[in-house]
Amino acid sequence: MNMTYFIFFLAIVVGTLIITHWAAERSKTTHQFYVASGSLTGFQNGMAIAGDFISAASFLGIAGLVAFYGYDGFLYATGFLVSYIILLFLIAEPVHRLGNYTVGDVIAARFPGRRIRFMVAVIGILISILYMIPQLVASGLLIRLLLGVDYSASVWIIGILMTVYVVFGGMVATSWVQIIKTVLLMSGTLLLVFILLSWIKWDIPVLWNQATDKSPLGEQFFHPGNLFDHPLETLSLTLSLILGTSGLPHILIRFLTVKNASGARISVMSATWIIGLFYLMTLVLGIGAIALVGWDSLMQADASGNLTALLLAGVLGGDFLVAFVMAVAFATIIAVVTGLIFAATSSFAHDIYFHIFKNKQADEKEQLFVARITAVVVGFLSIFLSLGMEESNVAFLVSLTFSVAAATIFPLLLFTFYWKRFNSSGAYTGLVTGFFVSIVLVGLGPEGFSVFSLYNPGIIAIPCGFIGAVAGTFLTKKQHDEHFEEITVRIHTGNGGR
Repeated sequence: MNMTYFIFFLAIVVGTLIITHWAAERSKTTHQFYVASGSLTGFQNGMAIAGDFISAASFLGIAGLVAFYGYDGFLYATGFLVSYIILLFLIAEPVHRLGNYTVGDVIAARFPGRRIRFMVAVIGILISILYMIPQLVASGLLIRLLLGVDYSASVWIIGILMTVYVVFGGMVATSWVQIIKTVLLMSGTLLLVFILLSWIKWDIPVLWNQATDKSPLGEQFFHPGNLFDHPLETLSLTLSLILGTSGLPHILIRFLTVKNASGARISVMSATWIIGLFYLMTLVLGIGAIALVGWDSLMQADASGNLTALLLAGVLGGDFLVAFVMAVAFATIIAVVTGLIFAATSSFAHDIYFHIFKNKQADEKEQLFVARITAVVVGFLSIFLSLGMEESNVAFLVSLTFSVAAATIFPLLLFTFYWKRFNSSGAYTGLVTGFFVSIVLVGLGPEGFSVFSLYNPGIIAIPCGFIGAVAGTFLTKKQHDEHFEEITVRIHTGNGGR
């Protein structure tokens, strides 16, 4: 075990446990546990959103994809960034004004029935678990390098730690772990970029030339068509990433932790700037990796590309810089997995247990107890699912999750907020159609569904989700919707809501 690596690892663990202990004293009620009492400022929440969104898949996987595939690898980053425009203009403020603790609350403002709340909660839990798997895969690879233990033990270590943060600290701990992670991630990535540019004496054209010389793609490195054989695949991936963010429960519930709609707007704008700067830096790191580390060394160390940033850090600064980058990546995993566990926990404890099983008849103590038990169950379930995924590229796994979110939760929110004719039947059919098509296409893969031959099913699944919602609405009798006018006023003015 490398002691430098271990010291950095221990510092992150101790620091986050201290935050959790501090937060536990401020998570005594459901309002504190679920949304931190709405106490975050817009900028603080923006940093937390960035911490929740910039995952280990981004930090580790995208740098590798850029190094191996050049232009196409950067498509992941651009899709993630553009998604925040849709979130800002269409989703963030309505979610804040209609919701209390979960996405289920948001939908229930228009469709107050138990069945629709149950479906939204179940799909939200599944999306969170699907997204958690690539994070734990990345954590397993990282901790294996850091502590010298095998992959399975690494996944167990990180999974148990994340569960502890949620169980004891709630949204307060989750938020501050994410904020501190953002500070570490941005400062660490910026430091790595500066060292890289200093290494080449700030002569960026030299870096570009070295990248094309070292990559087997040659001049094609900076042109599209390296990762996917068909333009339709590229379009499908981009569509999933752009629309998927607006369907991720762990991002959506962050808009409930600020006091007003202005805070929600500032949250999105702050997060957008942070995320945009980060992905520009990953582009530089990916190009630097292929230029300085070389194709052969990258492939020999890890063909999936997940260790690219760490290998580049080793060339630039030796063990100390590698340990620092590992610590940053570990903090990244902590923040994202904690947010995902929390989103799944709140969906079950608040939507399913409190609203459906108990019909709102559970006291604060009982609700908090169930939420904490749920966090333990979700954490262990995600660990078991992650143990067999060691060889998968984590960025690819994330894109599949975005496809499911874009085909289910996003159409539901969009139609709930802005379409008067939309009804509960359309909500049911849209959710079921989008989820079923996404899972079937992912399960079959391009070989099993040769008509389309797509690794990324978004271009089929997302329209199916919308079509299912529209068909379900028009095939049922038009009903008087007494809630639409009310939520329209709340969405645009805030009157009648919080």
